[in-house]
Amino acid sequence: MVKVISVRFKRVGKAYYFDPGALEIPKGAAVVVETSYGQEMGTCILSTHEVDEEKIVPPLRRVLRLATPADCGTVRKNAEKEKRALEICVKKVAAHKLEMKCIDVEYSFDGSKIIFYFTADGRVDFRELVKDLAGVFRMRIELRQVGVRDEAKMLGGLGICGKPFCCATFLEEFQPVSIKMAKEQNLSLNPTKISGTCGRLMCCLKYEQEAYEELLRTTPRADSVVKTPEGVGLVTDVNLLRGKLKVRLDNAPETLRVFDKREVTVLKSPQKGKKKSPPAAEAEA
Repeated sequence: MVKVISVRFKRVGKAYYFDPGALEIPKGAAVVVETSYGQEMGTCILSTHEVDEEKIVPPLRRVLRLATPADCGTVRKNAEKEKRALEICVKKVAAHKLEMKCIDVEYSFDGSKIIFYFTADGRVDFRELVKDLAGVFRMRIELRQVGVRDEAKMLGGLGICGKPFCCATFLEEFQPVSIKMAKEQNLSLNPTKISGTCGRLMCCLKYEQEAYEELLRTTPRADSVVKTPEGVGLVTDVNLLRGKLKVRLDNAPETLRVFDKREVTVLKSPQKGKKKSPPAAEAEA
């Protein structure tokens, strides 16, 4: 076991382990740490605790000191510089007529490097842009291309639910989301209804997926032949969340009965790939 603290560098982002040494660092304290990119200031989100060595990505870098008022002042000054740098970068991109969108700027803590984040549909030759920016700022320039999901995380905004983006408020890392999740949750496959502002499938499809998978495992599917308290019948519709089944009984095919899934026993499940039986109105027609 290794004693570490967890440090986060952005308001919403991944936490990293650092060696606190002999320092007593409380949760919420600002610290200056040594990283592979040089010195950086972050926030301790979990005070000294022990983790398995397997979870440590070597080398385990150390905490240099608790942040001083001067360190906090440096961060504030860098934030002001970032706003100006973003405006300059946007103008330079337009001047060079590049098909890219500069969305964010980040100054390194020691002021030795500026990172410009941008989005683009494909590869962009920005060599001349880098030279131009280096001539303006007189320091190391780095351009990083990010995806549309990262853009939404950086810029923030409101989702279709009316609340701030999950990725900009509490999601540390993006989780893989697939169209299969929307199908299993019986959602409309209309892209405008299941896509976020970023244009990708909504992250919240992942939240309830495990519950839906468990419900699908324990609930008879449509077109299953089941035994009910009133006789044998065919499942025509399933309310997955409520656990209710609409069944067309063999001894009363003209009407549908509703049963709780706990009241029925599956005699025969439908073959995979078989089309779902049509709604009752279509069947009768």
